[in-house]
Amino acid sequence: MTLAYDGTDFAGWQVQPDQTTVQGLVGEACARILGEVVKVTGASRTDAGVHALRQVASLVTTSTLEPARLARGLNAVLPESVRVLEAAQAPAGFDARRSALGKRYLYVIDGRRVAHPMWRRFAWHPRFPLDVSRMRAATDALRGKHDFSAFCAAPGRGRTPTCTVCSIRLVSRGDQLGVLISADSFLHHMVRNIVGSLVEIGRGARAPGWLGELLAGRDRTRSGPTAPPQGLFLVRVRYGGLMR
Repeated sequence: MTLAYDGTDFAGWQVQPDQTTVQGLVGEACARILGEVVKVTGASRTDAGVHALRQVASLVTTSTLEPARLARGLNAVLPESVRVLEAAQAPAGFDARRSALGKRYLYVIDGRRVAHPMWRRFAWHPRFPLDVSRMRAATDALRGKHDFSAFCAAPGRGRTPTCTVCSIRLVSRGDQLGVLISADSFLHHMVRNIVGSLVEIGRGARAPGWLGELLAGRDRTRSGPTAPPQGLFLVRVRYGGLMR
């Protein structure tokens, strides 16, 4: 099933003791509707305060309830900040996380001189002007297959730091700047750390070539600050050539 949520009031996707999480609420709602405890797996374990436009989740159930009725039932009991957009029968062996071949994230920056209160939950307001042309020039170094240790919050974790960035674009719409990144996989805080470094370049503190130097150095302590969570959105998840 595909979900959307405003992550502001949640301690992220993944279940945590004594915390309100999206996975926890969806799991409880599924148990209520299906009449059995099920494990809900998400394609992305979004952090606290991070949003999703299209998060994909999977579960295995013995219930014969039709997916469309399950979606309606879940939306009837979930808070309005979490919605099931669609639900369907998945192929045997499908796992929302393990079957994913790539993801796309959007980071929104509010470029107004004075932050707009309507965007405080959904964008970062850096409080200084940004040179978008410098930021665009810097993104060339990120495309392709690289070791992204310099942009990982916690290197190691038993996984390779190598990711392939398929595309990265900066899109300006009025006072808003969006950073769209698609890759086969992402490290912890990778998008937010890349955005933090891009902002350093945009405000003139660093040269556009700095991102290439960071990649080569593979040292997180040399890169820019971590951008705050509220500007980050999971946009799409790719499965077998299709974006959900």
